Amino acid sequence: MAEQVYWEDVSEGMELPALVKEPTTRQLVQYAGASGDFYEIHYDKDFAQGNMLDGPILHGALKSAFLGHLVTDWMGPLGTLKRLQCQYRGMDAPGQPITAKGSVTRKYEENGQYLVDCDIRLENPQGQNTTPGTATVMLPRRQG
Repeated sequence: MAEQVYWEDVSEGMELPALVKEPTTRQLVQYAGASGDFYEIHYDKDFAQGNMLDGPILHGALKSAFLGHLVTDWMGPLGTLKRLQCQYRGMDAPGQPITAKGSVTRKYEENGQYLVDCDIRLENPQGQNTTPGTATVMLPRRQG
């Protein structure tokens, strides 16, 4: 389990610990079953290639989940993920590692909540940002 991050420990500009994911075609088939997204470009090589792709590509929602994993691991068990959004700007393929990264862009108090905004992203092995996004988390304070 991740250590707890407290609002007092966060500063604007700080980096979230990177999270490397190594998706496989098997994982895509499992995700298709769990999500109900059985579009063949995500697991059938011949079908994907017949649709002008090099091969299967990751589900967009799975990529979003990887970003959610990055943020929730960082914030710890007492944090609350208030908002997460991302855009799919590039395709990622199974068999290639993708790295979830992020940084704190804003730290503020609003309506009695201690909030942190983050820029988040997935990078392919070439360092291209294929999935830019943002997240807002609510963190606990050390003293109540």
